Order: sequence, then structure tokens, then C-alpha cells
Amino acid sequence: MKKRITLSVNGREYSVDVDTTWTLVEVLRDKIGLTGTKHGCGVGACGSCTVNIDGQAINSCLMLAVKAEGKSITTIEGIADGNGLHPIQQAFADNHGMACGYCTPGMIMASKALLDKKLEASEEEIKEALVGHICRCGTYPNIIKSVISAERILKGSSVLK
Repeated sequence: MKKRITLSVNGREYSVDVDTTWTLVEVLRDKIGLTGTKHGCGVGACGSCTVNIDGQAINSCLMLAVKAEGKSITTIEGIADGNGLHPIQQAFADNHGMACGYCTPGMIMASKALLDKKLEASEEEIKEALVGHICRCGTYPNIIKSVISAERILKGSSVLK
């Protein structure tokens, strides 16, 4: 069944015709054209499709697009400020928090949801926030280092311990 919905994505309204069985990741990528959100496993096991909905990290492959109507959706494309990278994106680049980069948008969005709520997260809390995010390249130490660095940047200090 088709339905016209309006989604608020990255502060912009999109009115799209969707099949009521389509997932949010399908609509973001295929209807709206925001391809930064990756489609990985399709069953919520890898985290590559993570977006922030009303400030919470959500696997967009598990959410029907029609259920996202009326919510504030933020994708990886929506966190940078103008031409500059968001501090979390910059920290991932500076600390080699990516190898192939496929998991990176999901990792960044989950990290952002955590740091937006708790700017002084412990390493254990960071690891907990990233449970369910698979990095096929095994870059986990650099991912954790990137989030810790982003935390420091966001607190106003880029000095590493």
C-alpha cells in the first residue's frame, strides 16, 4: 500500500510517496538521495544504517519509514556545520577511526547520540554505545580513540592524555 509521508531530515522537510513496508534506510537512500546512511545487513545486526531520531541512535533498517513521520531525523549528512566537519567526524579522520569507511557513518551517529547526552562518557560507556556496530576491518581501537578525542574537542580541549 502506498502512502504520502513527510519526513523531517536534517532540518528539512521531505514529502515522499512510500510503500508502507519500506524501511527508513530505503527511503533515505533511494527516495531522498541521502546515501551516507549505509544499508548493511538489513536485520539490525551491523549498525551501518544508524541515524539519530529525536536524539537517539536507531537502526534505520529496522524502522518503517511511516513510523518516522513527525520525528526529527538526523543523518551523517546533517551533522557537519557548513563546509566544516563536525568534531566527531574530524576526530575519526584525525585518529584513523575508519579503514574502508562503510561502518563509519553508523559509528559516528551512535557516538554523537552518546556525546550529546553525556559529554564525559567513560571508555566503557563508549563501548556500550557502540555495541551492535560491526567494523569489518577491525578498527575498534582507533574508533574508541576517535570518540575519546571527539569528547575532548567538544569539551573545548584537544589535548590527549
